[in-house]
Amino acid sequence: MTDLETARVVVTGGAGFLGRHVVARLRERGAGAIVVPRRAEYDLTREPDVERLYRDARPSVVIHLAAVVGGIGANRATPGTFVYDNLMMGALVMEHARRAGVEKFVGVGTICSYPKLTPVPFRERDLWNGYPEETNAPYGIAKKMLLAQGQAYRTQYGLNAIHLLPVNLYGPGDNFDPESSHVIPALIRKCLEAAARGADHIECWGDGSPTREFLFVEDCAEAIVLATERFDGAEPVNIGTGQEISVKRLAELIAGLVGFRGALRWDTARPNGQPRRCLDTTRAAELFGFRARTEFVAGLTRTIDWYRTRR
Repeated sequence: MTDLETARVVVTGGAGFLGRHVVARLRERGAGAIVVPRRAEYDLTREPDVERLYRDARPSVVIHLAAVVGGIGANRATPGTFVYDNLMMGALVMEHARRAGVEKFVGVGTICSYPKLTPVPFRERDLWNGYPEETNAPYGIAKKMLLAQGQAYRTQYGLNAIHLLPVNLYGPGDNFDPESSHVIPALIRKCLEAAARGADHIECWGDGSPTREFLFVEDCAEAIVLATERFDGAEPVNIGTGQEISVKRLAELIAGLVGFRGALRWDTARPNGQPRRCLDTTRAAELFGFRARTEFVAGLTRTIDWYRTRR
């Protein structure tokens, strides 16, 4: 059990979409000291900066959220950036945690690490049974190295490194940039803009057949903090809802919620991505008591309302 009230916690990526919610949850739990390194001051792909961060912050707990992320388009356009930056950040932040004698390292991976044709629901034991879906494999493999490194460091150095695998996130504060956003913010923006200009259709990538599972960002933050407090095991743990929805049904749902009445046209020349995604979330419930609480339509409505006020 990790006592957050006496801990000094570094949250890499703590100013980001997920990170802001994790920091808020830590404060609610009475965390004694929280440090959020900013890239302008600490570039986590550079070892001197990482070394300086540990010297300045003197953490007892590190929650590593920092990542270069994006949708299918961004992954296809800059795979080298995705693999290098994520690999270097993970390797350096964990290595210097080990050198600094950190009590606990919380590695946050990605659902993209699973093999392309993983049987549904995804179980943690299947994580190494194949190659990830091609469009996001560089990102998924780079993040999966956090798990391998953490398990190796646990064996050799006794580092208490845990590894969490969140499913696709959504919620207020998400990235709505059309060049790099994930599917939910991309569809919300498309539908709102089409409705505003009276368009008769929008174009969507693929054929709509893939399924996805989505987790409200506040629920994910709660899972990470619970795991930080209660979980000390070597095995990876899925974080999600255990419910899937097709991309076609998702697009229809978002269009209805924002009031777009036009047609949804599917561009089958664009990639579908992984055929299905849906997690077995048994471990998270059993090992640290996490169950998602936010109903999907309610979460979508909050996300749409947030974006509407900031367009």
